[in-house]
Amino acid sequence: MNDAEIFDALKQSGAIRTGHFQLTSGLHSDTYVQCARVLEFPDVTTQLAREMATRLPVTLNPDLVIAPAVGGIIIGFAVAQALDTRFIFSERQDGKMTLRRAFEIPADARVLVVEDVVTTGGSVQEVIDLIDAAGATCVGVTSLIDRGGDLRFDADYYPLLPMKVEAWDPTECVQCKNGVPIDSPGSRRLS
Repeated sequence: MNDAEIFDALKQSGAIRTGHFQLTSGLHSDTYVQCARVLEFPDVTTQLAREMATRLPVTLNPDLVIAPAVGGIIIGFAVAQALDTRFIFSERQDGKMTLRRAFEIPADARVLVVEDVVTTGGSVQEVIDLIDAAGATCVGVTSLIDRGGDLRFDADYYPLLPMKVEAWDPTECVQCKNGVPIDSPGSRRLS
């Protein structure tokens, strides 16, 4: 798949939304990429995951894929399947990213982090911290979409599709100042 085909798959599935949104990072935007919409289609998800795996440097050679819940689980699993490797996911417990369900990261593991959308990379860094705490090596990060925010993680990054989407601090958001209702579709605030 080329970038135009990837963008078209996102658009056709309704994954690209416009309005007034609070992102998981806390920033506000007039565009939201809801990857869950494209991930409704297993055949397209498989194609996207294969493309993500194909675009990774062969030298990464991960033996474990990890994704943060909730957004990264489906695409993380699909990328692990394309790479023919093991898959686990992290979850928030009491507001902190953690491994549950008896998941473990072996100390000698070469770990690839997979996310659906990255804006600032806050969740990604929390997953990298879990990898570091286990004594393993984060070989890189990949995502379906790079929203073009100021990244806050220290790892090589291989996004499938960069999308420059504006995001603002809530105090600078014109839509907030105009009283436009806000939607917060991200998963971090799920109870």
